Amino acid sequence: MLFYRAAVDLSRSTLNYVAGLIRRRRKAIGSTWRRLNPGQQALLTLVYLRKGDTFSELGAGFGVSTTTAWRYVEETVKLLSTRSPKLRQALRKASKDGLHYLVLDGTLIRTDRVKADRPYFSGKHRVHGMNVQVIASPDGTILWTSGALPGKTHDLSAARIWGILRQLERAGIITLADKAYQGAEGPVLTPYKGKNKPGSQKRANRSHARLRGPGERANAQLKSWRILRKLRCSPSKAGHLCKAIAVLQNHRLAQG
Repeated sequence: MLFYRAAVDLSRSTLNYVAGLIRRRRKAIGSTWRRLNPGQQALLTLVYLRKGDTFSELGAGFGVSTTTAWRYVEETVKLLSTRSPKLRQALRKASKDGLHYLVLDGTLIRTDRVKADRPYFSGKHRVHGMNVQVIASPDGTILWTSGALPGKTHDLSAARIWGILRQLERAGIITLADKAYQGAEGPVLTPYKGKNKPGSQKRANRSHARLRGPGERANAQLKSWRILRKLRCSPSKAGHLCKAIAVLQNHRLAQG
């Protein structure tokens, strides 16, 4: 196997943040010596998430076994995902921050085919994957991500399963969503549908899309981390990976 030096487009601040979580975890459980120190484990995980390298590639690059690379990533992703806010907390903070509206959108995390592939096939996207719901601020900041459901799940059904509509109604925050959410209860506003719409409805739809567009960039932020472009691991891990990446993405924004 050949080796080469490579870069990952993340800041030292992000590395220190993740290393700090690992260091505190090791201290809490009284962990003894490990092959990689907290900073190296953090870097290994960031490379996995940002660049999508396989565990065998990571192991070779960091001088550990494939199993050890997998174990380090699993541990760090769990530490990050547990820092992701609950839905009620995220909406409470949005209200406290004075956000006038939110944006709700679903995204499909592509996966390899699995043995029982039918539930994971999205008819809309024509690929296999997992459905993840994302709530964002008007400027595209990720406020909350859901767990993952099989790709055939409709966005509106997913929103109901995760209790999103109920919590939005309780919070009383206007939320913009695309046509996939038509029929939603509560303060969720969707575009007018149908052909030959009157001019007023066409103008309303254009305004709706203009306001919703920046918020929908939250999904693009998630998928700028290459691991989410196509998962090679168990589909059930998609939700935890999204939550971990949302935590990292928000930390990067907070650091400017």
